Amino acid sequence: MEATELEHIIEAILFAAGEPVQTQRLAFAAECDTDEIDAAAKRLMDRLSYERRGVRVVKLENAYQMCSSSEMSAYITKALETRKPPKLSASQLETLTIIAYYQPATKAYVEQIRGVDSSYSVGALLNKHLIEESGRLNVPGRPILYRTTPDFLRTFGLTSLDELPEIEKIQLGKRELPEEVQEETEHE
Repeated sequence: MEATELEHIIEAILFAAGEPVQTQRLAFAAECDTDEIDAAAKRLMDRLSYERRGVRVVKLENAYQMCSSSEMSAYITKALETRKPPKLSASQLETLTIIAYYQPATKAYVEQIRGVDSSYSVGALLNKHLIEESGRLNVPGRPILYRTTPDFLRTFGLTSLDELPEIEKIQLGKRELPEEVQEETEHE
């Protein structure tokens, strides 16, 4: 199969799907391996970007999705009269951060870190499709586990969770101090 034909297949599938499509599924449909899909998708992504087209293909961990170009957002908003998505409150952002870094995480774990009830924040994040249920923990009560969604990656402009910035190290509930500060406090 020609390289451009594979790009056209990927483009058509992603356009028709309207949501992320797993690389494995694209490979199955195109009757090729995932490395060929990744290479063709990269070429397609580069071409759409170079030509400054109105659509882009984005990679989301092990999937691809077609979406509109950010440069066209003003026109899309004007034409479709869409409203900006509501901003996240501080409590929702804290809850989302904990789930993103420690996923899969239970609501109880989030509450343990935050020190306050997080039911409303978890519910709001579920409604905004930034998190989703990912099973249940195998302990008494079987609490629900939560993880981030592809919408989370797209909203924050990430291709995978590996791109999350490192968080400050926590040691026994206290911030870990730089070595020179630790030495000063040891001598006091």
